[in-house]
Amino acid sequence: MTAAPTGTAPAGTPPAAAPTASSVLLLHPHDSVGVARADLPAGTVVTLDGGRELPLRADVPRGHKVAVTDVAAGAEVRKYGQVIGRATADVRAGDHVHVHNLGMVASRPEHEFGAGAVRPDVLPPEERAVFQGFVRSDGRAATRNYVGILTTVNCSATAAKLIARQLQAPGALDGIDGVGSVDGVVALAHGTGCGLAADGAGLEVLRRTLRGYARHPNFGALLVLGLGCEVNQISGLLGDLDLPDDRLVVPMAIQELGGTRRTVAEGVARIREFVPDVGRAQRRPVPASELVLGTNCGGSDGWSGVTANPSLGAAVDELVRHGGTAVLAETPEVYGAEHLLTRRAVSPQVAERLLERIRWWERYTADNGGDMDNNPSPGNKAGGLTTILEKSLGAVAKGGTTALTAVHEYAEPLGEKGFVFMDTPGYDPVSVTGIVAGGANVVCFTTGRGSVFGCKPAPSLKLATNSDVYRRMEDDMDVDCGVVLEGTSVEEMGRRIFDLVLETASGRRTKSEEIGVGDEEFTPWQLGAVM
Repeated sequence: MTAAPTGTAPAGTPPAAAPTASSVLLLHPHDSVGVARADLPAGTVVTLDGGRELPLRADVPRGHKVAVTDVAAGAEVRKYGQVIGRATADVRAGDHVHVHNLGMVASRPEHEFGAGAVRPDVLPPEERAVFQGFVRSDGRAATRNYVGILTTVNCSATAAKLIARQLQAPGALDGIDGVGSVDGVVALAHGTGCGLAADGAGLEVLRRTLRGYARHPNFGALLVLGLGCEVNQISGLLGDLDLPDDRLVVPMAIQELGGTRRTVAEGVARIREFVPDVGRAQRRPVPASELVLGTNCGGSDGWSGVTANPSLGAAVDELVRHGGTAVLAETPEVYGAEHLLTRRAVSPQVAERLLERIRWWERYTADNGGDMDNNPSPGNKAGGLTTILEKSLGAVAKGGTTALTAVHEYAEPLGEKGFVFMDTPGYDPVSVTGIVAGGANVVCFTTGRGSVFGCKPAPSLKLATNSDVYRRMEDDMDVDCGVVLEGTSVEEMGRRIFDLVLETASGRRTKSEEIGVGDEEFTPWQLGAVM
């Protein structure tokens, strides 16, 4: 992949002016394709910005690409002013451009470490926005106040869910002091914890993830539930775990308690004892600098990089300006756009750490008989995305424009302020699990096809890339970013999202919380051999 032409706008940047009435949107002057704003049948004559008329040679679905110039077979195709692949056949202006005539090209971008590392003008403390949150004894801020049941192994998953189910039943906690300040009980069940090496990367990543959840400020108390004979022993998990003084933790093992029924009864009793202590926490004003915002995208479409992702990026910039932290992740979905991030790195070391993670993924996929272009998914392609390069160029827009201050491995604690990156898979539940383990206390999730997602204990806001999916799935979508296509600026949408993040951090329930989504999405990344 060659460097972008001089003066090229960052990937994911929308048109310089508000979209016009043209039915084909051109995102950058150097682009060879535009994006269809509606389903356009063959023979339609569209007028591009500037007045040029273009007859369509094929049907083009909404959100898909239209060639606005001829492209010879083997030549590069550009969108966002960047290369998204090579033409696999001669393409004529007016053609539909997709999997039938556009293919992957090896990602070999040119890097300019730190050339675009814009240090934000962080507001002084007295000018920063505030939210109503909980403050733990270690000073960390919480946006929710849950009791968690943390499982060491899949063998204790059913018991954990049975405990939670009893306590989630209507009236189960009625009459207990402080219950009104407790957001609920969530069972963190997963599919591993045994059948893996006792000293390998698999156990290391699992324990790092579980410890991140154990330390998460959105938990006021924890029941740690194991079977008793697993590789991931409770003692090993909790050993040297630096927890705040006010964190209540009770370990329990099913084998020691005499089986499932007795464990469930004991677990229910112990959590009922927790509730008054957990309920003593009360919301109070907290500066926005204590927010850690996780960003993710799922079910992306051709509008993701035009509406929701850059709008979320504008909100990220605003949060960073208020002294907070925002996290971009999904390493396979920045592949091909990594040069846009290394350009923003605060140091060569930060840039190199990102590139090392990219190289790791290239080796990892090759060792497993795949390649990086196995992404996009079928749903992404139906929505108009063709190659991983195109998807990544839109995905990185979630990270805004400020300097990249750190690169973390999966589930590592997020200690730095500003814009940071975490190495995670692109698979949404696994990715967000790592981000929350790192300390994210709010999540924003963009979607074009209509993902349904929650991630207790962190509230998750879902941002629809187009108004159609927002209307069709209004019970799941929190924000309609499709209005950007009607003239609302990305900056205005960013301010709306930032304000909603503050409201959500203050206790406003998200659509996923209202429905009850978020109990089943805890999915630690499973590395290494299963034995």
